[in-house]
Amino acid sequence: MKKLLLLVFFFSFISTAYAQEYPSLGVKVETVADNLTIPWSIDWSPNGTVFFTERHGNLRIIEDGVLAPNPILSLNVAGVEGGMLGVAVDPNFLENQYIYVYYTEDQFLFPSNKVVRYVVSDAEAIEDKIIIENIPAGPFHDGGRIQFGPDQKLYITTGDAGNVDLSQDLNSYAGKILRINSDGTIPRDNPWPNSPIYSIGHRNPQGIDWDDSGNLVATEHGPSGWRGSAHDEINVILPGKNYGWPDVIGDESLEGLENPILHTGDETWAPSGSEFYDSDKIPQWSGKYFVATLRGSHLHMIDFDLKNNVVVSHEKLFENEFGRLRDVQTGPDGFLYLLTSNKDGRGLPQPNDDKILKIIPLEHNVNNFMDCLKAGNIITESIPKKCTTKDGKQFFESSSNIPSWFKQTAKWWSMKHISDQTFSTAIEFLLEKNVITISSDIVAYDKISESELPSWLRENTGNWSQNNLSDDEFSKNIMWMIENQFIKIDK
Repeated sequence: MKKLLLLVFFFSFISTAYAQEYPSLGVKVETVADNLTIPWSIDWSPNGTVFFTERHGNLRIIEDGVLAPNPILSLNVAGVEGGMLGVAVDPNFLENQYIYVYYTEDQFLFPSNKVVRYVVSDAEAIEDKIIIENIPAGPFHDGGRIQFGPDQKLYITTGDAGNVDLSQDLNSYAGKILRINSDGTIPRDNPWPNSPIYSIGHRNPQGIDWDDSGNLVATEHGPSGWRGSAHDEINVILPGKNYGWPDVIGDESLEGLENPILHTGDETWAPSGSEFYDSDKIPQWSGKYFVATLRGSHLHMIDFDLKNNVVVSHEKLFENEFGRLRDVQTGPDGFLYLLTSNKDGRGLPQPNDDKILKIIPLEHNVNNFMDCLKAGNIITESIPKKCTTKDGKQFFESSSNIPSWFKQTAKWWSMKHISDQTFSTAIEFLLEKNVITISSDIVAYDKISESELPSWLRENTGNWSQNNLSDDEFSKNIMWMIENQFIKIDK
């Protein structure tokens, strides 16, 4: 029994600690939690507690990196595309302990969606207030994303619940993006007086986020029936605007209806959660808009120029690597988190599905110029080329024919693993063979009176051995050592 428990612990540790590297993207992907059941939405409290929903009715938490074995809330919810969907943490959580959950209430033949506020206390979520209810529900197209905007208002995406006429009906909350205060009251500056409706004409929006200028961008599922198929949309959302469903799709246009800034044409992504990445932890991705795709089975990265309302570029990341992706969010640590959705009846679950994944940079593995280049850091077109990481480390492109064994020798000497005499002999050999040449333009560092080798000299040598100092700069070290006779070269 003890051996069995040890094996279970070992494989559990491997599954959560395993990370897959993607050098061309400069990132690696770690598993934070696995063996989940259709995780749908994720958010964090200011003190780092992770809250996430599982669509079949559970709200769960991760504290200090450990998944709590029992949910803090379990509800009887309606199924198929409905269930326990969005979760949002109140901006003032530390004061009020509020979280908000969007779920499909199971009412037999008449299910409906609602947003309820809960108070978190002693690892339990206690119902506090119904914020909004009577949102039409159905087996399909239940929307479900909830998120606080930069204006501290709660935004809610709703689907058409399978009834296309509701998207254009201002008397229905279906097929809309809603905007309310955190207590459920209606903001005075909403586009329709005394109504939570913010925009209309949506089919099934499942992702919203704002850039650092306050622009709201939403993802939306395109048609899959009488209006054709595919044409998933990315829309820039403006208050009071009509986004056209079911009257227009793709590039079709009618007066008074908005076109998407990007649509997928004849390809289906089934876009879900989305996120503007505003952290500098993965600097090559800062400012980009990320979309988790279900049928597309990839993370889509979009570079917008929203001042001119254009898409600069967009590309697929991790295609078919993790299966269906339901949500993407930035954690308080500045890294991107993904939720997989392979157990939702439309995927092909792999061992340990479903998962919460974390994308982190390969910066800690940057030891030379090529590592720095692959991680997508800034390159200076100098001679030699210089690569600078976001934390200021510099690596120079090596264009010399200095053998690798000498780099290792230099490293060992910098760490005092070999004697000055051994290092001196290695330098003398390379000078005699003209492998190391001292340019006439190289001027040694200023002479100083010291009784032993200065620590900066060993530090510079160690940096050079890691391509963190240029050959020219290292030549100054050699000249200094020769002129100050710390290393004696007989010529």
